[in-house]
Amino acid sequence: MSESPETATAPESATGGPTEETTTRATTQATRETLEDYTLRFAPRGYRRWKPMIVATTALGGIAYMADFSIGAGIGLTHGTGNALVAIAVAAVVIFVTGIPLAYYGARYNIDLDLITRGSGFGYYGSVLTGVIFASFTFIFFALEGSIMAQGLKLGLGLPLWLGYLVSTFMVIPLVIYGMKALSKLQVWTTPVWLLLMVAPLVYLISKDPGTVGRFLGYAGTGGDGGVNTASVLLGAGVCLSLIAQIGEQIDYLRFMPPRTEANRRTWWTAVIMAGPGWVVLGALKQAIGVFLAVYILAEVGPAAATEPIQQFRGAFDAMMPSWLVVPLAVVLVVISQIKINVTNAYSGSLAWTNSFTRVTRHYPGRMIFVLVNLGFALALMEADMFSFLNGILGFYSNCAIAWVVTVATDIGVNKYLLGLSPLQPEFRRGMLHAVNPVGVVSFVAASGLSIALYFHALGDGLQPYSPVAAAVIAFVLTPLMALVTKGRYYLRRTDDGIPEPLLDGEGNPSGLTLTCHVCHQSYERPDLAACRTHDAVVCSLCLSTDKTGAHVLPAQAPTG
Repeated sequence: MSESPETATAPESATGGPTEETTTRATTQATRETLEDYTLRFAPRGYRRWKPMIVATTALGGIAYMADFSIGAGIGLTHGTGNALVAIAVAAVVIFVTGIPLAYYGARYNIDLDLITRGSGFGYYGSVLTGVIFASFTFIFFALEGSIMAQGLKLGLGLPLWLGYLVSTFMVIPLVIYGMKALSKLQVWTTPVWLLLMVAPLVYLISKDPGTVGRFLGYAGTGGDGGVNTASVLLGAGVCLSLIAQIGEQIDYLRFMPPRTEANRRTWWTAVIMAGPGWVVLGALKQAIGVFLAVYILAEVGPAAATEPIQQFRGAFDAMMPSWLVVPLAVVLVVISQIKINVTNAYSGSLAWTNSFTRVTRHYPGRMIFVLVNLGFALALMEADMFSFLNGILGFYSNCAIAWVVTVATDIGVNKYLLGLSPLQPEFRRGMLHAVNPVGVVSFVAASGLSIALYFHALGDGLQPYSPVAAAVIAFVLTPLMALVTKGRYYLRRTDDGIPEPLLDGEGNPSGLTLTCHVCHQSYERPDLAACRTHDAVVCSLCLSTDKTGAHVLPAQAPTG
């Protein structure tokens, strides 16, 4: 292996570049800001004091979004209930299966999806591409949820939509300034109220009028005949699969899971499955409920308004309580849901943007800057009335999201555990990884590129519904094929990080041993550190990321054997 340009650079003292004192001052602010939520880095054992089920409840609180009701309603009204339910089920199975390895790695090794992606086929800089994909997911769904809240504020308070968009955007800023500690309290305390308001009207409607179930199941859609057909199912599944990237937000919480031990093994696995891939079970139920409520209110409000969650729950609440309470309660439900998910969207989006920006520029600008950037993108989408062309945006986006998630999940499940070509232990530190790994990058680009071409009818109208299938199949096939072709040479640039103490403890958990970074002078746990190239000391992962000259980054190791 040859050294990359960044590590071939001479030390600062030889180049006349920044001195170590300057570097230390530059990283002080970054260090302070990242210690609350461990942006860009491993989440240490000393911080992870929550019990498994508390972490799981917090993670599941983040999926309280109302978009599922709109997505389900849109699919059901277009393709009919039968096609919608099959599409929802197909998407849910794909999301659940691909989510298992990702959730396990995030919870077991306490790193977010971007750090997982780096060492699972993409490389240190290659995963910048998927970081942007994930950041896009967060602001697209922030905009969708903000639009739904604005609809609720218009119905309940008479606010014009443009003002509702502003309110829904700026109200989350005070909540998302703080990290996991604040978010865990918000999600745990609001979840029971949200569940009650969501489930109670559905139970009441079915018990009061069982005929609603028959009308729901028999609905044929605007252009359907009531039957189930492959094209309609796949088109609907493609929209649902845009949510596959939600696993990234779940992992932003799951990375704070406590170490897995013999004593907590059962609870630990239950929490990981429930809050990791298990989020899609509740998501699929909400989509089905969205179809049910849209069919229920269709005759009253028409097809355009029937996809709006505020109208769906206004109609449901109207059947079970006094009229004066209907709209306020529907607005409360929408507002609670929007806050619960959009603090997560803003939080996760800021992490994704910061991760990508810091790697490319080797400068940490502060996470709050990217909170505002993410909110700016979301607000622009809302003001452009994205809700009116929702399914088109999600159908297109799903091709990129599927290609990414399936590539990483395949690398973990197949390349690591079956072929043994990808290192079992995840790696994310600069200097330890190649800049770009063709295994993931080629697989992702090919899968997303061809599926997008299919989506835009480039290969004919008949193949267009198969774009999500193409994204998944191509990513699944190419990922192990590329690993075999490259013989796994582009995963690790080094196998030794220069620190003699082991990364894992006796139970396979990341070591809790603490060492002091000689650049920022803060103590970090063993997995977050590597030896320094020019000093007899260790350097933390963030200081490695922001090292502009490469003076601290270990050189490549010569291949063995």
